[in-house]
Amino acid sequence: MEVMTFLPILLKGVVVTIQITAAASVVAIVLAFVAGLARLSSNRAIRWLAVGYVELFRGTSLLLQLFWMFFVLPNFGLRLDPFPVAVLVLGLNIGAYGSEIVRGAIVAVPASQVEAAIALNMSASLRMRRIIVPQALVTMLLPWGNLLIILLKSTALVSLITLQDLTFQAYNLNVLTFRTWELYSLTLVMYFVMAQAIALAVAFLYRRLSSGMIRGWM
Repeated sequence: MEVMTFLPILLKGVVVTIQITAAASVVAIVLAFVAGLARLSSNRAIRWLAVGYVELFRGTSLLLQLFWMFFVLPNFGLRLDPFPVAVLVLGLNIGAYGSEIVRGAIVAVPASQVEAAIALNMSASLRMRRIIVPQALVTMLLPWGNLLIILLKSTALVSLITLQDLTFQAYNLNVLTFRTWELYSLTLVMYFVMAQAIALAVAFLYRRLSSGMIRGWM
């Protein structure tokens, strides 16, 4: 039997992988901005809360985080379906790493830009929206591209909590057919294509934002 006959089943897994990646990316980006800004807060309690979140999710295994939320939380009366568990855990994990990118990019904005905004009597929120964040976005885009690719590859773990993603489908087909070399090679190519799509999209956004910023300065 030709391995290409299994392509429709693998593509079903690709759809699930893309859905998880897209949803978890939104969660990760939102949490990264919240935690990154919280790390810069003048309020000590807010700073330490953000530090606790970041260190917890960076310092523990992503696989154990998935297992804990899927298998342990039901013992406390909180049972979640596999899809929201996958999205939430991946978003929390990648968001913790992304918060450092956000914080670093904001800190990297030249002090002269902030001082000029203060001289123009801009409020703190207006400075952040109009001056700091637009410049920081360009700095953080490429590192975020790397993180989103890591997120995509990390979705392979969700097969262990019964989600029928690409890895799950490839594994089941291999068990049924023993076409190991062909199936896993095709699966590898599919992950590679998805990762390259993310890289190209981020590079495109980076070029657009960079050129737009240069035109704005001119």
